[in-house]
Amino acid sequence: MTSQSELWLGGPIASGVRCVLAPNPSAWTLEGTNTWVIGMPDSTHVVIDPGPAHAGHLSQVAAAIDGDVSAIILTHAHIDHSEGAPALSEQLNVPVMEKHDVDGLSLGDIELRMHHTPGHSSDSICITVATPEGKYLLSGDTVLGRGTTLVAHPDGRLDQYFDSLRYLRDHCEAEGIDLLLPGHGPVSRTPVGLIDFYEQHRRNRLEQVRASMASGLMTPEQIAADVYRDVDPSVLPAAELTVAAQLEYLKENI
Repeated sequence: MTSQSELWLGGPIASGVRCVLAPNPSAWTLEGTNTWVIGMPDSTHVVIDPGPAHAGHLSQVAAAIDGDVSAIILTHAHIDHSEGAPALSEQLNVPVMEKHDVDGLSLGDIELRMHHTPGHSSDSICITVATPEGKYLLSGDTVLGRGTTLVAHPDGRLDQYFDSLRYLRDHCEAEGIDLLLPGHGPVSRTPVGLIDFYEQHRRNRLEQVRASMASGLMTPEQIAADVYRDVDPSVLPAAELTVAAQLEYLKENI
């Protein structure tokens, strides 16, 4: 298990849970997209978020399947999670499932439960993975393992994002979720604390946006340059989308 300061490399996380790290690192994707292979040895598996259409990566994903495979599942349709899905679907001869395709799935000793959690994007889902060893939450880009995520306006909405965070927090607490398995970055042993941090961070940013507006800044570009001075310049476009979502939220919640 890595700490927040260590380089995340993926690999086996628990019995029946493995991360195959995609070779697409960037300021947007951290060390790369986490492709999750879920299933016990010699049993049925699913692949969650195949990542980029990179032949070597998809071969590694296929090699990580120790048994048969029933489906590919996408936490959302953003290209860094979904681009490789058609090729892997053809290679494995299995369907690709998205938001409304399935609510739950049994993989023998592992049970999956899907939760619609819009906010980062309108189609985002999170997945509870219940194994004999424990319960885990696979969070896609709703909650990352390091840093924070964007609200991809106009498809993503901040009011929905707050609702999803509160739902996930309550779910993790009620179900005793042991680990959070994100779409990028390292796993977290403190899901409830991490989700609390995400909500508080987003509310702090809202106050910073209000202060920028009070100083006369009005456009997402102007406000992002002011509020997000601490971020890598290459992710300012993501910050601008999030600011646009924040402005829409403030307009509707005056």
